[in-house]
Parts: sequence; structure tokens; C-alpha cells
Amino acid sequence: MKKILVANRGEIALRVMRTARKMGIKTVAVFSDIDRNTPHVKFADEAVCIGDAPSVDSYLKGATIIEVAKELNVDGIHPGYGFLSENADFAEQVEKSGLTFIGPKSKAIRVMGSKLAAKETVKAYDIPMVPGIDEAITDIKKAQEIASEIGYPILIKASAGGGGKGMRVVENEADLESQMERAISEATSAFGDGSVFIEKYITSPRHIEIQVMGDQHGNILHFFERECSVQRRHQKVVEEAPSTVLSPELRSKMGEAAVKVAKSCDYIGAGTVEFILDEKNNFYFLEMNTRLQVEHPVTELITGVDLVELQIKVARGEKLTIQQEDLSISGHALELRVYAEDPLNDFLPSVGHLDTYTIPEGEGIRVDNGYEQGMDIPIYYDPMLSKLITYGETREEALQIMIEAINNYDVKGIETTLPFGKFVFEHEAFRSGDFDTHFVKKYYTADVTKADIQDEAKIAALMAMKQYLEDQKTLRIPTY
Repeated sequence: MKKILVANRGEIALRVMRTARKMGIKTVAVFSDIDRNTPHVKFADEAVCIGDAPSVDSYLKGATIIEVAKELNVDGIHPGYGFLSENADFAEQVEKSGLTFIGPKSKAIRVMGSKLAAKETVKAYDIPMVPGIDEAITDIKKAQEIASEIGYPILIKASAGGGGKGMRVVENEADLESQMERAISEATSAFGDGSVFIEKYITSPRHIEIQVMGDQHGNILHFFERECSVQRRHQKVVEEAPSTVLSPELRSKMGEAAVKVAKSCDYIGAGTVEFILDEKNNFYFLEMNTRLQVEHPVTELITGVDLVELQIKVARGEKLTIQQEDLSISGHALELRVYAEDPLNDFLPSVGHLDTYTIPEGEGIRVDNGYEQGMDIPIYYDPMLSKLITYGETREEALQIMIEAINNYDVKGIETTLPFGKFVFEHEAFRSGDFDTHFVKKYYTADVTKADIQDEAKIAALMAMKQYLEDQKTLRIPTY
């Protein structure tokens, strides 16, 4: 594989290209007209504009991307995450065109892309499942019967997608009909598929996921867990590895279960098996993401493995040279997704101009970044600017480096999730490790962050005044 096309944008496109360059592989960037001067376009060896700003006119144009790849004699296409990364039809088209899709086979994407199909597929492997129904339903009466059987609260979930869309928690039977209708409507709008299913709602869950990697020779490894319980609107904001609650025995059990899930669909490449963990440390299969995850850097830092490099090697037919027993956890890593969102205004997107944009540097700090000072934040795409990752020998060290890194991350012109991240990393519940997916609901309000920002501004003003008074005391030689 001498040349790859990265069918993505922003920080993930740049991150994939850096590894490709390290491996001596040429890269091709594709971009929309609004992304013409972005870092990933500048970094690539070749770059081609594939359409207008809306993703449907550019980054989602699979046939155009394949056409560009063939014209430029590309060997493989890396989809990153988002956009076409979990589109089974696109993966199949790449395969049929004679190019290599740097990811799983289209069959695995298709099976795991449906939560119901995924549950059916892993059934034979004795994987723990949340109590519920294994078929899509729209009938209210049947939904009432199922809910009564498994007990409230229940969770209604869209079969065809994630990100919190088509998801509703129902506390009692009186709310079931209206919540079912809303979930079906939202799932139809988001995924073109209104099928939903019902399962028992775990009241104090932790979101634990296991990184896996499979090769074309039947070998599948797991690279331990990531804790992803701090979320807003059912989407992750803070991730860490390892989790503070997993014992070595539980870690081993969950790792083995994740490998079984991957084996159930003959998985090739990087994937993530997601579980929920209840307050008694029982774990249940949630879904499998058939791509590289946003939070993959924390796994790379604690294992010393470049997952993108392994993706490329596996895609070109190489056998995994690592054995499971060769892998071990070293140190602790944290990640904050730096979104162009206003945490003081319900995390609404904050588009605008990056008047100032300076990223932190130093030992134990990694920033997977996609922007530069002077750029505009477009409204057309996911608002993530970068991922701020820190590493330490201990969790406490990683936390301290993270807080200092947030303080040294200077962004002006837009609002970001940096203040929210600081709130999380300084909060006693997070520092103690005693938290779950309700962290934001339990502890976070915009007023708390506003007060912290005001206190910091007050301290800065007092320090400036003190310095000014000290300067005034300095002996001045009179001039005549």
C-alpha cells in the first residue's frame, strides 16, 4: 500500500495522515470548498475538492470519492469516523472497485449497524444482554406487555443508529405511548428507519468500552477498556483509560466477551465493543462500533500501540504480531473532546472566527487538532475542534497535567467545552472515580461554571492590580 485516500476532514484526517507519512505512505485529502485551506488539506501529498460545504454534497459522496481514488491510483481508503465510516454500502463499493477499505468487511458493518441484528448475531456466544426484546416493534399494546414483564423504568432505543437519537427513558406506563411515538419519529428522521426496541433501563450505569483489533488470519485481540461515562445528550465528552472500577478479573472477562463479539461477525480491523456496567458490576452488551473511535488516543497511550498503523497493516493483509499476553496497561490517560459549543448555554454549537487559537504543549500532553488560528468554524459539520489528551504514570498525575493543559489552551472568538472539562476534572465525584452516566445531570449546571469563570477573572484582576502596585513602588530616577 503506497498511497491512501482519507475520506474525512479535521483532526481525524490529519491524525491518519501523520501515521501514513510515518509508514512512508503517500496521502490524498478530499475536501469541500469551505475546507480548502484547512490543515488536513495542507498536510496531504495531494488534495481534491469534491463538492460544496454541506456534507451531503461532499464528504458523503461515496461514488465521487471512489472515482477520485481510482484516478489518483490510490491503493486504499481510510474513512476515519463519522461520515461514511459505518456505511456498509460504501465499504462494499470500495471492495468491488478493487480498492482496499481500511476497516471491516461490509458484512460486519451491516450486521453490527443494526442493534437488533447485532444482538441476534452474538446470542450464540453467551454474551450478557440487558433484559428486553430482541425484535423491532411499533405496536403500543405489545410494548406495554414487554414493559410490564421486565419492569419500569425501560429504555426505548432506535435499532438503526446511536448518538442518543430515537432514545427515550420511560418511567411509567402512562408515558409509554407518547414516548414510543417520539422515539419512532426521531429514529425515522435521523436514520430513515423507525424501528425501535425495548430493554430494561439500568438506573446507575457506567459506559465501558473495549478496543478490539482483528486481522485477516483469524486473530483478534483486545486492548483493554475505556471509561466513557461523562456524557451530554448521550454523547461522550470525557474519556479515560483504564477505568477506575474494573478489577483485573472483570477486565479480563469483559475483554474476552468483546473478542467473542468480534468473532461473531468475522471482524477485521479496529472496532469497539460497548458495554454498560451496573452498580453491582454486572456488564451487558450494548453495541459494536465498526470503526476507529474518537477516543482511541487514550488506548494508544496506555498500551504504546499506534492503532491506525495496525489498521493499515491489517488492511494490507499482515498478520498481527502481538499476542494478547504481550499487552499490558502502563499509566493512565484522559481525553477531553474540545467542541465549539457553549457549555453555559445547553452546549449549543458556537460558530464563529478563531481570533486566538493556541494549543497547550509539554510532557504528557497530546492534542489531536484540526484547526488553526484565523479559521472560521463552519456550521455544516460536527463542532469538534480537537481532542486534548494527557498521560501520566498515575491517574492523579494525568488529571493535574490535564487541568494545567486546559488552563494553557487559549481560544478566543468562540465558546468551547474547555470550561466544562475543567469542571469535570476538578469535581470530587470524578476525582474519586464514583460517578456514572448521570454525572452531568447530577452535578453540572451553567451557573456553577459561570461562578468559577467569574472567580478566576476576579483572581486575575487582583493579581494584575497587585503587580501594578508593586511596579509603582519601583525606585524611579528623576529626570531634569
